[in-house]
Amino acid sequence: MRTLFDELTISFRRNHGRLSPEAYDRIVKKHCSLFEDSDTIFILLQATGYPIVERVDGYANTTFFTPYHKQRYCIVDIETNGSKPDTSQVIEIGAVMVENGEVIDKLETFVDCAYLPEHITKITGIEPEDLIGAPSRKEALTRLRHFMSDAVFVAHNANFDHSFLNASFDRFGLGSIGNPRLCTIDLAKRTFESERYGLAYLNEFLGIENHTHHRAYSDAISATKVMFKSFETLPEYIANTDDLLKFSISSKKERRISKERL
Repeated sequence: MRTLFDELTISFRRNHGRLSPEAYDRIVKKHCSLFEDSDTIFILLQATGYPIVERVDGYANTTFFTPYHKQRYCIVDIETNGSKPDTSQVIEIGAVMVENGEVIDKLETFVDCAYLPEHITKITGIEPEDLIGAPSRKEALTRLRHFMSDAVFVAHNANFDHSFLNASFDRFGLGSIGNPRLCTIDLAKRTFESERYGLAYLNEFLGIENHTHHRAYSDAISATKVMFKSFETLPEYIANTDDLLKFSISSKKERRISKERL
């Protein structure tokens, strides 16, 4: 599905957020199997959180038509008992839902786990007893999948959280993550100067109160505040959510050209 997500996003960007039925069909038919058609793929895309809607004249990607400050963002942080999803698992999930610049919901849960290395306990403060009787991996991940809906997936060092969760979702039949992705490290580096951009350092640098670093919900709150800080100094040419997503991974040359076009 990742190839389909990327190909659709590129096509939407070439066509200002819209695709005709014919253009959409050409793209998705490359990814259809004997058991799927274009309509089924559309349902699957929405189920994965990809921000696509059907309109009278075709299809639209909602990030092109939503002002970035009104967008729904799901800021996620996870704690795990190892670094690789094929040999380890999520042990804690924290998520914050933001819309119209305000926190509107939260998700916080431990995840049942039979093996917790001592060094993970030292880092996180999570004890094996905390995980006994917690929701199963499938239950916890399903809750997160429903909580995320089609919001923008946000995390500090998003590559880790996104790839770990994507593999975990696939393992339990929850599908890939189609939500647009935003990394608060990337965004912070393009909006304010700091000696370092690790979350612990930014907590101190920005005066963010966080007494439980390396705990999922607390770190999700910190990443939310870093995102809000970045929003304060975005360039004027950032209007919609897709502008923000492109800006967060843009080069200095791309940002200079965008600024000159104002």
